[in-house]
Amino acid sequence: MEKSMTIKTLLCKVLLIIFLSCDEAPKSTSHTIAYSSIDSGNVEIYLGDIEGKSNIKSTNENGGYLAWSPNGKHFAFYYKYDERKTWSIHTMNIDGTNRKRLTHEKNKWDNSPAWSPDGKKIVFSRAYRDADKNWKKELWIMNSDGSEQTQIKSLKGGGPYFTKDGRIVFHSENQKSWISIANIDGSDLIQLTDNEAEEQHPEVSPDGKQIAFMSNRDGNHEIYVMNIDGSNQKRLTNNDVDDWYPSWSPDGTQLIFSSLRDGEKSIYIMNKDGAEVRKIIPNATSPAWLKIVQ
Repeated sequence: MEKSMTIKTLLCKVLLIIFLSCDEAPKSTSHTIAYSSIDSGNVEIYLGDIEGKSNIKSTNENGGYLAWSPNGKHFAFYYKYDERKTWSIHTMNIDGTNRKRLTHEKNKWDNSPAWSPDGKKIVFSRAYRDADKNWKKELWIMNSDGSEQTQIKSLKGGGPYFTKDGRIVFHSENQKSWISIANIDGSDLIQLTDNEAEEQHPEVSPDGKQIAFMSNRDGNHEIYVMNIDGSNQKRLTNNDVDDWYPSWSPDGTQLIFSSLRDGEKSIYIMNKDGAEVRKIIPNATSPAWLKIVQ
């Protein structure tokens, strides 16, 4: 009888361990991250694993503010012309081939491209000074081949990113910069944050439930996270230097971001609660983690 109870107790413990292990999402075991090299200005791809082994491939093409296509075969990015007075959106294959310039508006700053979940659309920001030297910040949408470029006239701001259900989160701007969400036609606008701060670069988690973003509400730019409805806002990083451009891992357990904490722009990784921060790519910025949309 005593032996039977011992076996039963042992079996219960094994089942409990299995249950707890299944209940926790595993951390990403591999890292496929696109970024801009500070040294060359080229778009590069970091291929790393959980053991710390890594390999870097360069497209040998300049570009910034990168966005992966949902199938992982292409990038959208911006590039600067006319002595940096004109910024244009481009796409290219991940090996640097088939580079296409999609926007051509002179003296306009087109930036922050993001793909729709089906890969058919790209939304982007456009900033410029009007005839009275006032800054205008607009949101535009186009087909992924650059055709049918249309301004979302009721929305002002930048840094757009698609949600899983086809809406966009972005930093809306008036006198302040806050994170908002709206339909792609500009309807049903909802303001998610409200601070006397610059709050920018929202990115939705793979499960669609959270938004990571950067804010200087506490003095300098740090990484924050909140629920998709704006609730439960939490600060993840805490430094006296700036942290920017958060991007989620494919399984939603980790975030990468750019930081000046070691005196140079580099890319860091951390758990989604802000723990276990470490540098992974030196002399780099604008990171984007590959997340294949099935």
